[in-house]
Amino acid sequence: MDRRRLLLSTAALGTALAVPALPAPALARERAALPPRDEILGALRRAADHWISAHADPGDNQWARATFFSGLTALHRATREPRYLAYARSWAEKHDYALHNGVTTRHADDHNAGQAYLDLYEAEGGTDGAKIAAIEDSLHRMTYTDRPEKNDDWWWDDALHMAMPPFARLSVLRGDARYADKLHALYTHTKSAEGGPGLLDPGTGLWYRDKRFLPGGIGSPAGKPVLWSRGNGWVTGGHVKTLKALPRGAAHTAEYRGALVRLLRALRAVQREDGFWNVNLADAAHLPGPETSGTSFFTYGLAYGVRTGLVPRDRYLPAAAAAWRGLVTKALHDDGFLGYVQGVGDRPESSQPVTYGTTADFGVGAFLLAGTELLRV
Repeated sequence: MDRRRLLLSTAALGTALAVPALPAPALARERAALPPRDEILGALRRAADHWISAHADPGDNQWARATFFSGLTALHRATREPRYLAYARSWAEKHDYALHNGVTTRHADDHNAGQAYLDLYEAEGGTDGAKIAAIEDSLHRMTYTDRPEKNDDWWWDDALHMAMPPFARLSVLRGDARYADKLHALYTHTKSAEGGPGLLDPGTGLWYRDKRFLPGGIGSPAGKPVLWSRGNGWVTGGHVKTLKALPRGAAHTAEYRGALVRLLRALRAVQREDGFWNVNLADAAHLPGPETSGTSFFTYGLAYGVRTGLVPRDRYLPAAAAAWRGLVTKALHDDGFLGYVQGVGDRPESSQPVTYGTTADFGVGAFLLAGTELLRV
C-alpha cells in the first residue's frame, strides 16, 4: 500500500469515526453500572442451556463450533457447573481431540479447536497430554520442522482469534519462547504492509478483513471503507485471549496491549445508542441494524480492558454496560435463543438479513465470553 493510499484511508476512516454515537455524559453515567452478578449469570445460563438442549449432537470440530466451546468452557470456569464441562468433553471426545484437516494443517481456523482442548486439559488437571497432543503437534511443526521460516499463513483478520491464543498458551505451558516468537512473526505479517497485507489501519486502530478491502478495493455503496464488525471482533478476541495467556512482561505483550487499546478507543466512538455495533463500523448506513457477534466480542474486549486497567473505567465501563444491556434486552429471547447473529461470511453483506431470529454457534460462544468477563469487572 503506498503512502497516498494510506493517507486517504486514514482520512476516510477518520470522517467515519468522527461523530461519537454514545449517549450524553449524564446518560452514560447512568448506564455505567452493570446489572447484578446473578442477572448476568442467569442470561449466560439461558443462552448456554438453550444451545445445548437444541444440539444433542455437539457438532463438528471446525472454527464456528470451537468458538462456542471456548465460551462454554469459560462459563464452566465461572460456575463450576459439571454439565457444561461434560458437554464440552463429549464434543472433544467425539473428535478424539483432533484438528480438522489433521496435524499438518497450517490453517488458523483448524487451530481454533485447540483452544477448547487446552481449556479441557487445564480443567481436568493438566495431566492428560492426549487432550492437547494434536494442537501441540501442529504448532510444533509450524514452529520447528515444517517450513518454520514461512510466516504468511494468516492473511485474514479472523486468524488472530483462531490461532494467536493456542501459540501463546503453548509457549507458557511448555516454557518455550519459540512459540511466542512464531506467533509474533505470523501476527506481524498480518498487521504490516511491509511484506504482508497490512490489515491494520494505523490511523484508526481498526482492521480490514483481508486485502480485498484495503483502500482502492471493496467499499460500501456510499464509497466509505468496509471495516467489518465481526472481523474486528475476531481481532479483539484474539488480543484478549493472547494477553490473558502471556505473562505481562513477556516479549511483544506491550505491542498487543497497545493494539487492543487503540481498537477499543475506535470502537467506543462508533457504538450505537442501543449498545450494539453495526456490521460496517465505518458506514452506519450500510445495512444498519444491531449485530450480536461483533457486539459480544467488543463487550468481551471492553470488559477485559476495564478489568485490567488498560482503559479508563469511567469512560469504558459505560460502553460495556450499554452493550450488555442491548444484548440481553434486544437479542436474547426469553427461552435463551440468541438473535441478531450474522451468519458465516466475510463482510457486512454476508448472511443477510440479520434478524431477531438468526443465530449461530460462534455468536453464542462470543456472548458467553462477554458475560463471563463482565462477571470479573
